[in-house]
Amino acid sequence: MNPSWLNLALDSLWPMIYAGLTFTIPLTLITFVLGISLGFFVALIRLYGPKPLVAVVRFYVWLIRGTPLLVQLFLIFYALPSVGITLEAFTSAVIGFTLNVGAYTSEVIRAALTSVPKGQWEASHSIGMSWWQSLRRIVLPQAARVSIPPLSNTFISLVKDTSLASVITVPEMFLAAQRIAAVTYQPLILYTEAAILYLLLSSVLSALQVRLEKKFTQQNSRKNKEGKDDSAYQH
Repeated sequence: MNPSWLNLALDSLWPMIYAGLTFTIPLTLITFVLGISLGFFVALIRLYGPKPLVAVVRFYVWLIRGTPLLVQLFLIFYALPSVGITLEAFTSAVIGFTLNVGAYTSEVIRAALTSVPKGQWEASHSIGMSWWQSLRRIVLPQAARVSIPPLSNTFISLVKDTSLASVITVPEMFLAAQRIAAVTYQPLILYTEAAILYLLLSSVLSALQVRLEKKFTQQNSRKNKEGKDDSAYQH
C-alpha cells in the first residue's frame, strides 16, 4: 500500500502537467517570441534610430528593468481596470512578460550587434549591399552566434518566471499546485512536486541549450577553417 503522501503526489501529477501543457508552456513560447521580436526592434532603434525614438525606447528599457516583474503584472491586471482598461488574465500575463522579455533581450541583441566589427558593414556596402541586406546577410548571422547563450538563459528563466502569473489568476502549473494544496492542506508535498516539475523542464531546456551552442560552435569553426583554407589556396 502506497503512503498517503505518494498517493497525493501521484493524484496531483496530471493536473499540474496539464496546467503546464495548456498554460505554462504556451505562455512561455508566446511571450518569448513576442519579447525577442520587440527586443530586436528596440535594439535597432537604440543603435540606428532617430534621437526622439531612441529616448523613448531607452526610457522603456530603464522603466522595465528598474521595476519588479510582479509589480508590472499587478499594474496591468489589477490597476488598469481603475482607468477603464480590463484585460483577461492570460492576456495581461502575455503583455507583462512580453514587455519584460523585450527590455532585457534588447540589451542582449544590442550588445551582439555592436560586437560585429564595423568593417563588416563597410565591406558589405562596398559590394553594393543596402543597409537592410548588410544587416540580414552579414551582421545578423554573426550576432546570432553571440546572442544565443544569453537568450537561451533568458528563455529558461522565463519558464520559471511564468509561476508569477499565478498571482493574476492564470491557471498555470504553480496555481494548480496552490489550488490542490488549499484543499488537501499539504503544501510541502505539492509545492515540492511543482518545484521538481519546473526543475525537470529547466534541465531539459538546459540540455537543449548546450547542444545548440555546440552546433553553432562547430559551424563557426568549420566556416573559419574553410576561410583559412581559401586564403591559403589564394596565396
